[in-house]
Amino acid sequence: MISQDQIIQSNIMLVDDDPVSITLIRQILKKNGFANIHAITDPRKAEELYEKIKPELLILDLNMPEISGLDIIKKLKLTYADDYLPILILTSDDDKKLRQISLDSGAKDFVNKPYDNNEVISRSRNIIEVRLLNQQIKNTNVILEQKVKERTHELSETQMDLIDRLSKAMEFRDTETGMHILRMSHYSYALAKAIGLSPEECDTILSASPLHDIGKIGIPDNILLKPAKLTPEEFEIMKGHATIGGNLLAGSKSHLLQVAHDIALSHHEKWDGSGYPQKSNGIQIPLSGRICCIADVFDALTSKRPYKEPWSIEKTIEELKKGKGIHFDPVLIDKFLEIMPHIVKIKDKYLDI
Repeated sequence: MISQDQIIQSNIMLVDDDPVSITLIRQILKKNGFANIHAITDPRKAEELYEKIKPELLILDLNMPEISGLDIIKKLKLTYADDYLPILILTSDDDKKLRQISLDSGAKDFVNKPYDNNEVISRSRNIIEVRLLNQQIKNTNVILEQKVKERTHELSETQMDLIDRLSKAMEFRDTETGMHILRMSHYSYALAKAIGLSPEECDTILSASPLHDIGKIGIPDNILLKPAKLTPEEFEIMKGHATIGGNLLAGSKSHLLQVAHDIALSHHEKWDGSGYPQKSNGIQIPLSGRICCIADVFDALTSKRPYKEPWSIEKTIEELKKGKGIHFDPVLIDKFLEIMPHIVKIKDKYLDI
């Protein structure tokens, strides 16, 4: 609600080239308790004063030399397109067309010369009240928007905390270090950025990719922690981690966890359909999964494992080239090889401790 005190204390701006008219309007307003009145007789200064005091009411004469009241309205409308213009027109002109043009341009009401005191006050109060209500609504919206942003940020932090904790939980079970997760996620981010995904999509892939192997939580220790190459039978069980990961992350309303689900389920799929667990092929495989597939394979090949020594960058590049159009999305693998200098910098930054 708007109080009478708020209305009385509002800033009022008068623009009229006739000093007598200014004096008369000022007297009418003062007699009714209005004190914050700012008046000018030079219409060329109207925009500057309006910007300075941001009035709750602008009482404006239409017929002025050099710059008309209508010109001032049009300029204010351009500058404050999203604002409520609290303009009350003063006119001795009985031209209904001119009045309509003024109202269409942004004026809210008008009074005729000679003035009726009660009419001036009632119309002024109405415009001021609407102006104050409009400002009140805008301020409330700003507060609500800020609260929404804070809540969204809080939820985002909660999601990131959850992902970080789940990723760390995997470190207790997997022989691979946390550096693998960092490298793989940053490789994925770099590739997503290189193919032109939006900053938001790149950040989502960076945040979601650490959960690519979350399904390994369901793999028996004798297989997951085996310090040697797996037998064919053991490898079949190990392959189940993609399905387990997909099931763990399925059904979330969070976009971040939806992407994490796609990555966990599809990062072992192959372009030609010979991967697992769904044997998807080509663009049936989610883009996030195709991106993380390349990042994961690159890091696996260039990292030490209990059953192998790390491959050189040169040997790994040759292997990636062989997988173009077979294991990997041909467009993505070309782009990954194109940004290899940057990929190597990431690898050097996150070396195993």
